[in-house]
Amino acid sequence: MTDTDRRTFVTGAALAAGVAAAAPAIAQGAKPATTPQAAAYPKPPFPVQRQPWPGLASKMNPRPDHGETSYKGSGRLAGKKALITGGDSGIGRAAAIAYAREGADVAINYLPAEEPDAREVIALIKAEGRNAVAIPGDLRDEAFCRKLVEQAAAKLGGLDILVNNAARQQTRPTIADISSEDFDATMKTNVYAPFWLTKAAVARMGPGSVIVNTSSEQAGDPSKDIIDYAMTRAAVLNFTKGMAKQLAEKGIRVNAVAPGPFWTPLQVSGGATPEKQKSFGESSPLGRPGQPAEIAGLYVAAADPALSFSTGQIFGATGGGGQPA
Repeated sequence: MTDTDRRTFVTGAALAAGVAAAAPAIAQGAKPATTPQAAAYPKPPFPVQRQPWPGLASKMNPRPDHGETSYKGSGRLAGKKALITGGDSGIGRAAAIAYAREGADVAINYLPAEEPDAREVIALIKAEGRNAVAIPGDLRDEAFCRKLVEQAAAKLGGLDILVNNAARQQTRPTIADISSEDFDATMKTNVYAPFWLTKAAVARMGPGSVIVNTSSEQAGDPSKDIIDYAMTRAAVLNFTKGMAKQLAEKGIRVNAVAPGPFWTPLQVSGGATPEKQKSFGESSPLGRPGQPAEIAGLYVAAADPALSFSTGQIFGATGGGGQPA
């Protein structure tokens, strides 16, 4: 067999395997996850708006699309038990909706100030006939992180998926403008919390479980005015790759999703200056920011049992921008 023949054989086998994997869903009449046409999504300029940290999606203009009416599941996570931090809004909310529609029971964590958004998510999860658990609290507290995992596992009846998604981002023009308090809050939310949560979750997880971390394109191409945030996204990327190797022998996979610019409360609650907010996402090749609904499928893929050979992987959605290595 020549090299060309081998490549042809491997490619054909991979395509055949993909068709075979999709066949049961097609046979059952399942519909793929869909979002509205990209042309329907808003482009800059956006109205300048400010909210106190951490911000609410329900008060944004335009309001983000998390897949509330567009995401259609096909049972890819049937019977799974998932804990998602930052699950009240933004990317975490989109993942929570998608997970529930893929058949998972879902616990979400959020700050008490985000309760109005969280109530909407809990209602959406319940509407799918899934168990929905709301656990508010501050991830900067190590004791709370341990308690969060314990409560989620108890109320869900186990824990198969941990999504470390919650993050803090505040724009600061120079390093001189980043106070030690600022730096500490960002590090504890974005780096310490995933470490604490992963440590607690691994003790309860068995083979087939998955940890999904949220990184960012900032891990490889940092903006000059969110230096501390970008540092944390690089740390999460490294953490993902290292833990994937460490947990492989336990049968636990670890993957990350690396978003580019996405329209979430992060931007209107201090994550972007008014000037940057107005043109947010304009520099991406697609000329706009992503909507949370457009990345939900990657969080499903990162945890999908069908992708059991995928660990230490980075799933990206940057609108045409580069990916962190």
